[in-house]
Amino acid sequence: MREIVFDTETTGLDFAADRVIEIGGIELLNHIPSGREFHCFIRPASRKVDPGAYDIHGISDDFLKDKPLFADVVEQFLEFFDGAMLIAHNAAFDIRFLNAELDRLGRPPIEQSRVIDTLPMARRKFPMAPATLDALCSRFQIDTSKRDKHGALVDSELLAQVYIELIGGRQAALLLGTDDQKSRSFNDADDLIVEIRPRPVPLPSRLDAADMARHVAFVQSLGSETLWQKYLPVEGE
Repeated sequence: MREIVFDTETTGLDFAADRVIEIGGIELLNHIPSGREFHCFIRPASRKVDPGAYDIHGISDDFLKDKPLFADVVEQFLEFFDGAMLIAHNAAFDIRFLNAELDRLGRPPIEQSRVIDTLPMARRKFPMAPATLDALCSRFQIDTSKRDKHGALVDSELLAQVYIELIGGRQAALLLGTDDQKSRSFNDADDLIVEIRPRPVPLPSRLDAADMARHVAFVQSLGSETLWQKYLPVEGE
């Protein structure tokens, strides 16, 4: 499964008038960072950065004056994001801005069915608790020391770690923790003693004869060379 954890920075809060000025994305494959990322700054045409927005992300008009327009990076953006589930914190904000940019170029919008919002996930998991990205990083003890102001790529990197925690917790194989944490994850497993006992009375099958017959017919339709043919019951047994 391919997922993109992403974030945007904008000139302000009005998606109809303000513009996207930074996009960052981190690729996850089966919830593990692949090492691939997307990042670009974007010149917002004639729109100026709102002072309130500048205070949050620190991206100035002067910094953006030689950056490409969204039209110049849209193909690379779509290629990287294509076919993946998209994960963002307060995703409605980012998706509205990106869809407004796509609409200006006559491109189809990002479908809501592709989007996972970590904000309601966090609120369901921790009712009444703060659910900002900073608060979740603090809760999960995720290092934010490299982050001075909000930035699309660094926030995507932090959110990727938060997302992994929200869906089940950090695993040693993800290599997202400290060396001490990874060591404890392995060493603790060595101390576990697991006893597997057979069930006294096997659970009855939920499949009836008609279900079994349909399954056999389907497997046979796949051809004689399919692996499943080896596991079909031999007639008469």
